[in-house]
Amino acid sequence: MSAGVGGARRPGSDRAKRCFDLLAAGLGLLLLTPLWLLLALWIVLDSPGPVFFRQERVGRHGRLFRIHKFRTMQVNAERLGQLTVGSDQRVTRAGRLLRKTKLDELPQLIDVLCGQMSLVGPRPEVPRYVAHYPEALRAKVLALRPGITDWASIRMIDENEILGRAADPEQAYLDQVLPEKLAYYARYADTHTLIEDLHIIFATLLRIVFR
Repeated sequence: MSAGVGGARRPGSDRAKRCFDLLAAGLGLLLLTPLWLLLALWIVLDSPGPVFFRQERVGRHGRLFRIHKFRTMQVNAERLGQLTVGSDQRVTRAGRLLRKTKLDELPQLIDVLCGQMSLVGPRPEVPRYVAHYPEALRAKVLALRPGITDWASIRMIDENEILGRAADPEQAYLDQVLPEKLAYYARYADTHTLIEDLHIIFATLLRIVFR
């Protein structure tokens, strides 16, 4: 999948952001190893299947990559749809807590170290939903490395509950949720700085703790 590149280029800012990503992701992986081991054991004991969930997402400049997450659903749950809606019965017992606390996103630190993601940036979507991005916004959003968190993730943290109240969750996502996310992504693409990234990370932690 390919896409054009939009947005202003800020090489100095990009280098600082990448250095911060490498330092923070490396330190995070080192310090959180005991927690990872405990979560991995819980996932395996709770339901049959692998520890990690891997899924194809659209990355920077439209390049496809396979994202890392802790598995929170039953094996092959994707066959019944890619959206998680309300009290989705495919979500495991361990998965409910992992999703609520966002601990299922921790393995994406691996993707940050590999250069496929950043700590902060637009969330990486699956190809089928990127196909619905307006052309101008697609170029702007995909000019950035996708991130583990961003303003849209903070403000729309209960997205699956919102979709659970919709008569047609898929259409609600395309008509309501996705356009709102894209507005956040476009604003971030125009204004992002390392200071803003730190603000977003801090706001994410607060949002999870006081959710």
